Amino acid sequence: MRADLFQNGIATKTDAERSIPHFASDFAQLVKARLTLLVLMTTAVGYYLAAPNPVNYLGLVRAVFGTSLAAAGAAALNQWWERRSDALMHRTKLRPIPAGRMRAFDAFAVGFALGVIGVGYLAIVCNSLSALLAALTIVLYIFAYTPLKKISAVNTLVGAIPGAIPPLIGWAAARGEVDAGGWSLFAILFFWQMPHFFSLAWMYRTDYARAGFQMIASDDETGARSASQSVLFCLLLLIVASIPGYLGISNIFYVLISLVLGGLFMAFAMHFHKHKTVRAARWLFLASITYLPLLLLAMVVTKL
Repeated sequence: MRADLFQNGIATKTDAERSIPHFASDFAQLVKARLTLLVLMTTAVGYYLAAPNPVNYLGLVRAVFGTSLAAAGAAALNQWWERRSDALMHRTKLRPIPAGRMRAFDAFAVGFALGVIGVGYLAIVCNSLSALLAALTIVLYIFAYTPLKKISAVNTLVGAIPGAIPPLIGWAAARGEVDAGGWSLFAILFFWQMPHFFSLAWMYRTDYARAGFQMIASDDETGARSASQSVLFCLLLLIVASIPGYLGISNIFYVLISLVLGGLFMAFAMHFHKHKTVRAARWLFLASITYLPLLLLAMVVTKL
């Protein structure tokens, strides 16, 4: 992109760029619609598993709606914060702000409004604990994870905390408290994010380095560190994923399913560890986004 298209590190609109994107598409990119969909799914599962039978589906919808607003707000604020870094990366330079299709202030205003409305909605319609957890998610994502990406590779571990909170929000919305069952879901989401992100970060390590992000894959040219860490966390995930079955959330069939799914996930991590290629990393990434929905579905189907 030409230097004259940048103002303070952010690209400005060209005539061609003005005519191509639509507002809906830009909004979906700003709030990271696919990531928000994951938040929606995990929140719903958390509520469903915590709720007594028969499940209050209106309450479930309310919890999911409020949480999705908060998550969308956090995603927009993250893109506002990282707009200059996004402009340097091939995989993010066409996002609305760096591409010049949206003003930075507008993105900030949208993110702030969505975050406040989402937290407020949960406080009014659900309960204060679910709202507090949603607020904590936004604070950790924006003020801990986002700045740490420029400082230390530990950002991945820190970023996994807000990423694992949504099922706790659903759990809290259903019960008004968070007990061992809710924390088991948190642990599953926390450990799952590691191989999911390590594979992605290694595939795009050059892009992340270009933006100055400190990732575990930044100086891992061979893939040995990323692959070994992926195997480690897949092993930990294999253990913690069965816990809901032992806590009486789901039945014994869930435990068996979790072991099978975890074993297959581990196999892809081992494949990445053996070959250390972009293709093997991509297979691990695809395995991660297949594993989680299947595991959550197994929990729901086998709920006691």
